[in-house]
Amino acid sequence: MLGRALAEGQKSYWQEIIESLVIAVILAVVIRAFILQPFYIPSGSMIPTLLQGDRILVAKFAYWFKDPQRGDIIVFHYPLNPRKDYIKRVIGVGGDVVELRDNHLYINGHLTPEPYLPPGTVFPDYGPVKVPPGCYFVLGDNRMNSEDSRVWGMLERRYIIGKAIFRYWPLDRIGVLN
Repeated sequence: MLGRALAEGQKSYWQEIIESLVIAVILAVVIRAFILQPFYIPSGSMIPTLLQGDRILVAKFAYWFKDPQRGDIIVFHYPLNPRKDYIKRVIGVGGDVVELRDNHLYINGHLTPEPYLPPGTVFPDYGPVKVPPGCYFVLGDNRMNSEDSRVWGMLERRYIIGKAIFRYWPLDRIGVLN
């Protein structure tokens, strides 16, 4: 009787396991493709905010309905080799005039505080440059060791993957990114 009930309407233990695994894999693929994606930080270009070896989550949906803002940490396809992904901070948006002078950032002629940089950070003068519409001027927080918009130019919107929102590794540095 019990054997017949299983055969007629109930799934076997293995069928349920396989079904659950397939659903889990599909959900993982959808989440990674459209919502959140983990990234590994391979270099020191964002020190002190991110250290080499940190692992972060990037919100791919963050810019579906709004544009990146000054101060956002973004992951993007490197414009000179889109197979590589880079992480930098948005400094200027379309229409901004960006200038680095005397170890300070000026946006549209106004001194702009950068609380994410350690006191005494030094970097060479650059600009002024005007950011074209639909583009972004991005810099690494480690200004003396970062290949960024000063080297390869403005970042077009189409290269942006998403906003870095959370560091999950190492555990002693876990937390929200800003």
